[in-house]
Amino acid sequence: MAPSKTGKSAAAAAKKSSGKKEKVFHPQSRKADQLSRKSLRKEKMGSLVSSRNKKHNLLADFYGFFYHSLPDEGTLTLEELHAIIANVWLTRHDEELEEERAARRKGRPKSLKESKLEEVKLRESEEYRTGFEVIDLTHPQNVALFRTWEQKEVAFIDLLRFIRISSANPTSVIVSRPGKHVSITGHPSMALEDNADMELDS
Repeated sequence: MAPSKTGKSAAAAAKKSSGKKEKVFHPQSRKADQLSRKSLRKEKMGSLVSSRNKKHNLLADFYGFFYHSLPDEGTLTLEELHAIIANVWLTRHDEELEEERAARRKGRPKSLKESKLEEVKLRESEEYRTGFEVIDLTHPQNVALFRTWEQKEVAFIDLLRFIRISSANPTSVIVSRPGKHVSITGHPSMALEDNADMELDS
């Protein structure tokens, strides 16, 4: 029977893998300090990317909601826009919140999820009371432009006109961002900052 090469090849592989020793640096050495800084920078960049992606997804969800709130034809009235925010956007977590409350046994503390949902609801309700910035779905040119959005690129939203409305003063509308697209500004070189706080008659 021919001699087995398994033992020989395994020994050769072990020798090859152990041939290159991993460098060990003194904890106080310059090289160790460089590696530590590099590792921290990599972690920080990863954290920033993760945070940016999370923010991007939140914005995409927010703008997507208003995109799907567009009427089949024409624009919304100011009253209809308020109704969508108050009755749909601000209540979107209510069912999930009730499920969390129902699942909690009497005398038990709130779950982390329940606390977070209540915090979001409270924060958004207060924001709506004092001034909530939304895409202007009452403006014909703005709505027409918004309809062309492919629901992917958040940067496209910067072209649109935004208004600030509040539950405390539902007839008041303040243009918070006048929009950058020529179909809204009326002139390609128009100063975008002009009339940024212009108050409109409802």
